[in-house]
Amino acid sequence: MTIRVLLADDQALLRSAFKVLVNSEPDMEVVAEAADGAEAVALARSERADVVLMDIRMPGTDGLAATRMITADPELSAVRIVMLTTFEVDEYVVQSLRAGASGFLGKGAEPEELLGAIRIAAAGEALLSPAATKGLIAKFLAQGGGSEPEDGAGPAYSERLGALTAREREVLVLVAGGHSNDEIAERLDVSPLTVKTHVNRTMAKLGARDRAQLVVTAYESGLVRPRVE
Repeated sequence: MTIRVLLADDQALLRSAFKVLVNSEPDMEVVAEAADGAEAVALARSERADVVLMDIRMPGTDGLAATRMITADPELSAVRIVMLTTFEVDEYVVQSLRAGASGFLGKGAEPEELLGAIRIAAAGEALLSPAATKGLIAKFLAQGGGSEPEDGAGPAYSERLGALTAREREVLVLVAGGHSNDEIAERLDVSPLTVKTHVNRTMAKLGARDRAQLVVTAYESGLVRPRVE
């Protein structure tokens, strides 16, 4: 199955470079290009892309707003978004993850990292290094950025976490720690398939699109506390 990729970046030269790279792979293809967020949303709907490489900063409708629009559309629930950023430690990245992006990738990433990110996002996994995503969220929350759930979400978090079984909470903590299914299976002495089942049930109960959102929820709910180095 070919992974359909949408490129959203206001720099035409960068889009061209990404397009050549993506189209060189037998299992993926660029189906459309967008120069701003509004165009990205429209093309995500019309082209049915599997993965959107979304620049955070674009004129007009930026990547963050576009991500929110895509993830809020039930018809685009299968679309996965990889945020592209110049700086890894960026509060907008955290906001993107809250909005439903699968993770983030620096624009200076190696070609294999970019291609791997597309494949991982398409598979519904957390993007690239879960530890990197966890670390960014931990730093941001430790600085007071969003350490309290927004919009009075505390009771909602408590109610949703209360719906989890003890094992599902245990798995959620390990996912937030940046562990893969295989690593979690080894720690809990169960099969990777069992872990996958727990992860999928946890995502369903918490309304999370993927593992990246599980990490955000674990921190914002207070289930996992960020550690300041």
